[in-house]
Amino acid sequence: MYPEITTPADYLDHYKKSVEDPGAYFAEVARSYIWIKPWHRTLEYDLPQGFIRWFDGGQLNITQNCLDRHALSHPDQPALIWEPNDPSESSRQLTYRELLEAVGRLANGLRQLGVRKGDRVCLYLPMIPEAAIAMLACARLGAIHSVVFAGFSPESLADRINDAGCTVLITADGFSRGDKFIPLKELANQALAVCPQVRHVVVVPRTGPYKPKNAREILWNDLLAGQPTQCEPEPMEAEDPFFILYTSGSTGKPKGVLHTCGGYMVWAGYTLRNVFQTRPGEIFFCTADVGWITGHTYGLYGPLLNRLTTIFFEGVPTWPHSGRLWEIVEKHQANVLYTAPTAIRALEMLGGDIPDQYPMTSLRVLGSVGEPINTEAWHWYYTHVGKGRCPIVDTWWQTETGGILISTLAGVTPSVPAWATLPLPGVQPVLLDDKGHEIPLDAPSSQGYLCIKSPWPGMMRSVFGHHQRFVETYLRRFPGYYFTGDGAIRDSRGNFRIIGRVDDVVNVSGHRIGTGELEDAINQHPTVVESAVVGVPHPIKGEALAAFAICSEPPLDSSALRSELRDLVIQKIGRFAVPDFIYFVPGLPKTRSGKIMRRLLRKILAGDSDLGDTTSLLDPTVLDAIRKIVEQDCKN
Repeated sequence: MYPEITTPADYLDHYKKSVEDPGAYFAEVARSYIWIKPWHRTLEYDLPQGFIRWFDGGQLNITQNCLDRHALSHPDQPALIWEPNDPSESSRQLTYRELLEAVGRLANGLRQLGVRKGDRVCLYLPMIPEAAIAMLACARLGAIHSVVFAGFSPESLADRINDAGCTVLITADGFSRGDKFIPLKELANQALAVCPQVRHVVVVPRTGPYKPKNAREILWNDLLAGQPTQCEPEPMEAEDPFFILYTSGSTGKPKGVLHTCGGYMVWAGYTLRNVFQTRPGEIFFCTADVGWITGHTYGLYGPLLNRLTTIFFEGVPTWPHSGRLWEIVEKHQANVLYTAPTAIRALEMLGGDIPDQYPMTSLRVLGSVGEPINTEAWHWYYTHVGKGRCPIVDTWWQTETGGILISTLAGVTPSVPAWATLPLPGVQPVLLDDKGHEIPLDAPSSQGYLCIKSPWPGMMRSVFGHHQRFVETYLRRFPGYYFTGDGAIRDSRGNFRIIGRVDDVVNVSGHRIGTGELEDAINQHPTVVESAVVGVPHPIKGEALAAFAICSEPPLDSSALRSELRDLVIQKIGRFAVPDFIYFVPGLPKTRSGKIMRRLLRKILAGDSDLGDTTSLLDPTVLDAIRKIVEQDCKN
């Protein structure tokens, strides 16, 4: 078993070793896995050039570590529990043996369709067991999977299929999420009209019988019929591409983040075990969709690498009733719950009396992911969900990082509400000033650009097909460092608090103000559910602050509420941080992973009609509503 951190002294010892000799430290971690061929060099890199190699010369297949070894030692342990959208529909369960056999059948079927190592396969699926089987089958063959969230539009799907050059699409006829039906195959058909290179379309009949409409379509069950359960895993070089996952950007063109086989596997398994302090056989409930990196790392690969049982949930936390999430925790006796602050705040609005009805005695650890969790939501989560006994890990990481970089280790290192706290072993975060100089730990003001000064195993290797874009976006601004794009505060003990994207750190009259800190203050008002703060140009101050707030109900007196919010900011931060503009809006522009796209708010305030890439928004219609409120305010 790889190095485990179970005490504060362990953490200090492991961190010291990992920084002094990261190659030796992670070689020890990696030896706990099955390798087809050992590596000859653990780490080699040149960050300014975007050259990073871990476990060079080593060969492996991640599915042997996720499935084969557990199917041999614990064949009847559940690997995956599927909870459907509609609770009247039966749950499904796959043991490690059953999951390995299903993956073998699909891998053999895909091989029969001509899929080979290095081919790209697009998955456009709901949260059903077939999504997990498809991802693992691609990995078994050495094919590169590109999972596209099933809420994306046909245009977004087509862009991703074409950019990756996918030749196979795996999708479903349709599915329901909450009370909304998504005709997935119809949406896929629209995308396929401009994707001529797609040779085969595999369809999962989720909603009922489905008949193929043309020669390139094949039913999932027909593809698997008669296929042997045994499929020899393809030997993969540690630096061979593993998967592509697209992230949105301000340029209008999504970036295909590329992760490789060896480093990603080591980082996914290592971080899950140590951050959440899991034990083999436990039940891990990550609410993220596999269309996002959290669903990849902590919904599928990380749990299976650690011989956990992972819960796949097809629905939403509040349908068909407001206790649905807590009901699932109780039903399946989940030991870890990992979800987003957006979901926590939405559930908080419904009241603590709802989770109070569910004992949830199986829970040991709570996790937060997607954005920094505000103080009030942290305490609500701790009190009503964790019952005051479960540590909360407020994890900071990105699609690009492959796994968690900064976080409390559950029950091991101290937790501080609204702070991500300490870096994991192997992660060397620094704060840089505008000139790219490191801000020392004893500096009077430890706030700056959050960068990482050496690679960790799970780091992205490139932007698929556009390596120079990878270098320009992440490595060029501060040569010798990975630029995260986030700003952070660091205290004297080395704890980090993420204060948002650096374009969300506003300079008002010489004061650098983190929008996350401001939002935390505004959110403490009893009528405010959530807020977002951005900077706008100001002729005297340099920048002025504009706040957008969602209230639990429309304010009866907007002027009075604005005064109360300004007083609250003065009380919590200072008069210099008072927003110049406060808008009460019905919603905020969020990605489906829960991140607020503040650049869109800035564009609306600037009157810019070109909003760039909005394909990842959960609800694009909210932009028009916000624009009307801003325009009306200007008229008044």
